[in-house]
Amino acid sequence: MRTYDAFMNMAIDEAVLISVIEEKTPNTLRFYRWNPSAVSIGRFQDIRKEVNLLNCGLAGVDVVRRISGGGAVYHDYKDEVTYSAIVRKADLGVEDASKVYEKICSGLVKAAQILGVKADFNVGDYKQCPNITINKKKFSGSAQCHRKGIVLQHGTFLVGVDLRRMFTFLRVPWAKTCMEVVCVAKDKITSIRQDTGRNVSLEEAEEALIEGFRKVLGVELVEGELTEYEKQLAKKLRRRKFETYEWNFHGRIVEK
Repeated sequence: MRTYDAFMNMAIDEAVLISVIEEKTPNTLRFYRWNPSAVSIGRFQDIRKEVNLLNCGLAGVDVVRRISGGGAVYHDYKDEVTYSAIVRKADLGVEDASKVYEKICSGLVKAAQILGVKADFNVGDYKQCPNITINKKKFSGSAQCHRKGIVLQHGTFLVGVDLRRMFTFLRVPWAKTCMEVVCVAKDKITSIRQDTGRNVSLEEAEEALIEGFRKVLGVELVEGELTEYEKQLAKKLRRRKFETYEWNFHGRIVEK
């Protein structure tokens, strides 16, 4: 499981997507972490409405815009494994976005089971992307980007969660204080550690995810590294897109 900053993590996901589209790379499953911790916002969100930029700046928390939809997400270095699946939809045997979510998320559900908890897939609605819950509390959310028959689906797998820290960086319009949000969120958000009652490591969670995806997708997963093409493309995307003010604040790309 590799660790990068927010801008490189999002650049790598898009670089792999492009490489799969160009048939230079096979279907790819990736697990990663964020250092420093970060907030990612959905493709069409307003960064100022979704993120407490002052608190992020003071704490050294990165903020980046994704190419996928969905809402703002806090990614904690110590508590989260993030996954991305870049797959030809024809290989999944499904085309509809909701069915793609269900197919890929079944790997996360299986991973939770391997770790000792029963998780459920929820189809979501017009306000919220599909997610996975434990006892009706969310612990994994995902978002998608579709291009030329290929889907990029990436999302969270909360091994632990610090709600007070999370909502120090995320804005919630109705709340006057962080603790107002925490009081509500504690009944809506959970984690693997909280529900197993043991200190599950990120490494153990990653192994469960690998096994979960292997079992439900019925494929043999081969460990690999980014190709040289993907590495160079990711560096270019980071520099020209993901670390720029134009992209993160306005969703625009300015050629340099």
